Amino acid sequence: MNPIFITIGMLTLSNIFMTFAWYGHLKYFHDKTWIVAALVSWGIALFEYLLQVPANRIGYDVASAGQLKIIQEVLSLSVFIPFSLFVLKEPFKLDYIWAGLCLLGAVFFMFRDKIMN
Repeated sequence: MNPIFITIGMLTLSNIFMTFAWYGHLKYFHDKTWIVAALVSWGIALFEYLLQVPANRIGYDVASAGQLKIIQEVLSLSVFIPFSLFVLKEPFKLDYIWAGLCLLGAVFFMFRDKIMN
């Protein structure tokens, strides 16, 4: 299988864990002290790192660090928006569209050497 697809798959799963670690406590541990929320978040973040570190190592064979970072940011927003809407029950904002378009521009510039050739 192509390393970039493996990387994207692993980073997607990593971002799911990351989003729950960073924001899940707002819904599920809001009645607990911050230290409890932090410790639970660290536990969840361990699984993020167990996916993120090997994903970037695999991806670095076929993409630059900058390209990997842009992939990460696109996936982060792609995971965060549904999480925000469906888990946190926050309203959809048009700003999500504008942010996504800005990230598409970033993708173009980071990958244009591969796109144009």
